[in-house]
Amino acid sequence: MGDARIIPFEGGARGARRSGRSARSAQSAESALRQPVADEPEEFPARDEAAGEAEEAPDGAEVPVREARRLGAGAGERAGRPEAGRSRGAGLGMFAGALGGLVGGAARGLAEGLAGPDWEDKAADGLAFLRRRVTGAYEVDEFGFDQELTDQLVMSILRPLYEKYFRVEVRGLEHVPAKGGALIVANHSGTLPLDALMTQVAVHDHHPEARNLRLLGADLVFQLPLVGELARKSGHTLACHADAERLLSQGELVGVWPEGYKGLGKPFKDRYKLQRFGRGGFVSSALRTGVPIVPCSIVGAEEIYPMIGNFRTLARLLGLPYFPVTPTFPVLGPVGLVPLPTKWRIEFGEPIRTDTYPAHTADDPMVVFNLTDEVRETIQHTIYKVLMHRRSVFF
Repeated sequence: MGDARIIPFEGGARGARRSGRSARSAQSAESALRQPVADEPEEFPARDEAAGEAEEAPDGAEVPVREARRLGAGAGERAGRPEAGRSRGAGLGMFAGALGGLVGGAARGLAEGLAGPDWEDKAADGLAFLRRRVTGAYEVDEFGFDQELTDQLVMSILRPLYEKYFRVEVRGLEHVPAKGGALIVANHSGTLPLDALMTQVAVHDHHPEARNLRLLGADLVFQLPLVGELARKSGHTLACHADAERLLSQGELVGVWPEGYKGLGKPFKDRYKLQRFGRGGFVSSALRTGVPIVPCSIVGAEEIYPMIGNFRTLARLLGLPYFPVTPTFPVLGPVGLVPLPTKWRIEFGEPIRTDTYPAHTADDPMVVFNLTDEVRETIQHTIYKVLMHRRSVFF
C-alpha cells in the first residue's frame, strides 16, 4: 500500500478546504517573494470558484466568497459614485465660472461704454461721495451752497443736457474775471429757466478757473418743494440787494436775469425782444460793491417751449405767474414738457466797469438808469448779431 497522506482534522470538510487554501496561499506567497517586483501583474487574478466558498474576515469572522465578491463589487460601485459626483460638481463649477466670466465681462464692457475706461475710479469716487453724504462729512456756506453736491450731482445731471441735447456753444469766457466779484447779466426766455442753468454749466465747465456762478432766483423758486432746497444746495439765493451785495463783496460770481417772468413767459411772437430790465437794482448792487458787469446774450432758449397761449385764470388759481400753452403742452400731457432740442449759443461781452463811479452814485436814479440801459442795449445788439449768423434753429 502506498504512502498515505495524512490530513489533519480541523473540523471536517471545512477544515480541509481551509487547509488546502492555506497551503496554496503559502505557495503563492513564496512564489511572490521569489518573483521580482517588476514582474507583478497589474491586476490580481480572479479567484477560483473551487478554492472554497468562504474566506476569513480580518477579525476572524467567516464571509461567504460570493457574498464577499458581491460586497466588493458594491463597494467598487459606491466608491465610483463620489468620483462621478465630483466630476459633475467640477463641471457645474466650470460652467458657473464661465458664465460668471461672461456676465462680468459684459458688465465691464457696459460700464466702460457708459462711463469710459476709468469707470472703476468713478465708481470708487461715487461710493466715497455717498459715504460722506450719509455720515454728514461735507460743508455748506452761509447761503446753503454745497460745493461737493453741485460738482458731483447737479453738474452731472445738467451736463448731458448742455453737451448732447442743446449742444451749447459758448464764447467770450475770457471776459469773465478769473477771480474776484463780478455780476453777469443775461436775457431770460424759454418758459422754464433752463437758460440760467445752462449758463451756470458753461461757466463751471469751460471757464479756465472753473468758477461757480451763484444765481439770483425769484421767490417762487424757493417756495417749491424739493426745488427750493436743491436750488440752495446749488448756490442759488434770493434775488434781493442784501444777498447780491454780500456775495459780490465776498468775491463771488453772481448771475442775474433782470427780465424776470416778463422775459421767461413772453409769447413766441415776441422772441428775442428784450423786455424791461426792472428798476436796475442789479446795477445799484454792482455800483456799491465796485464789481464789473458782464453782459451775456443767450440764443436758442426762446424756441424750446414755443409759447402760443397763456391760461391766465388757471395760472392765478395755481399761484403761478403764467400757465403756458405750447404746440405740445398740455395737449400731449407730460410728454409736452420735453423741450425741443434747439441749438444754443451763449456769448459773454466785454465787462462794463463800475469801480470808476463814486460810491454815492448807487443811489442816483439817472446813473442807475443809464447803466441799465447800456447793459440792455449791449445784450440786444449781440443777440441780433448771433441771429444773423445762425443757420438753423436746430443746427
